Amino acid sequence: MRKFSVRPTLTLKGRTFKGPRGWSGKPSHPPLTDIPIGAYLLVAGFDVVSAIAGDSHGWAGDLWRTGTWILAAGLAVSVLAALTGLADARSSSEAGTQARRTINTHATFMVTATLVALADLVWRLAVHDTALVTPVGIVVLSVIVAGLVTVGATFGGSLVFEYGFNVETAGDHPVWHRSETDVLPGQDH
Repeated sequence: MRKFSVRPTLTLKGRTFKGPRGWSGKPSHPPLTDIPIGAYLLVAGFDVVSAIAGDSHGWAGDLWRTGTWILAAGLAVSVLAALTGLADARSSSEAGTQARRTINTHATFMVTATLVALADLVWRLAVHDTALVTPVGIVVLSVIVAGLVTVGATFGGSLVFEYGFNVETAGDHPVWHRSETDVLPGQDH
């Protein structure tokens, strides 16, 4: 029996293009969220370690500077994640539903995290050349951002894994049946 299935996942043939939302079965928003979430969590960790280690360790300053660049990258990608998430919300949910309320909660946490991260970055850039390690106030902001993004991502996960938001296959699908034949996008099942 075959052990791997590659082509159905990687093909765009047979998938409907949905603009900024991505292609059917290949949404743009979820993979874009991984970068800011990972960045914000890494930055918080780097900042905590940098502040605890203090200026007697040169590597603590390296963590501080690296955290600044990681935060900038996370913020840049978070703009794309927000735009694709907004497109998903408008096209795939209806006002007055629990799904829309959960989307609103998710978006509120994520936008708040992004705004606090932006304030964090502005502060960092203002003291980047003078601070030897992460200043305590910036550590606090970074930890707040990490907390906000963690809670926000939990709501995003609920949308997908509990509500099946934008999940295009559900129920009895042939991919769950024993077979040597891969089902490709757009094929009749």
